Amino acid sequence: MILLGLDPGLQATGWGIVAADGNRLRHIANGTVRSRAGDPLAVRLCQLHDALADVLARHEPDSAAVEETFVNSNPQSTLKLGQARGVVLLVAARAGLPVAEYAPRLVKKALVGTGAADKAQVAAMVARLLPGCGPLAPDAADALAVAIIHAHMGATARTLAAAR
Repeated sequence: MILLGLDPGLQATGWGIVAADGNRLRHIANGTVRSRAGDPLAVRLCQLHDALADVLARHEPDSAAVEETFVNSNPQSTLKLGQARGVVLLVAARAGLPVAEYAPRLVKKALVGTGAADKAQVAAMVARLLPGCGPLAPDAADALAVAIIHAHMGATARTLAAAR
């Protein structure tokens, strides 16, 4: 199964693709989509949409997982993050993918062992779990972390369903 992890952001949206075969994971690709800061918001959202639609067309994932929005002290930033997240969800849904959502603290706790892990800790654990993924940009590492957790949650759900 090919899984797409997404870490939404207006300036930078990370994406990561992994192949999951039971408990085995394999890195396929990752990257960061950037929008131009000087462009109007609507144009930036279109840039995000078009770039992610291209990623989906190239890699044809079976499922997607998106990191949920956190609330920060700046309401304007939170609103823009929410708009970017809406585009991310739309792109995956329009491609016909089932979309799961995971809280950032859950992803960090499941991957690193603490919900307060920093970006360097997340990137280090992703690199350990996906050998050969190369140096990772922080947003791409976060996206791969979401894909890894999505793979593990799916495997657990399938095991529980089979046990019933």
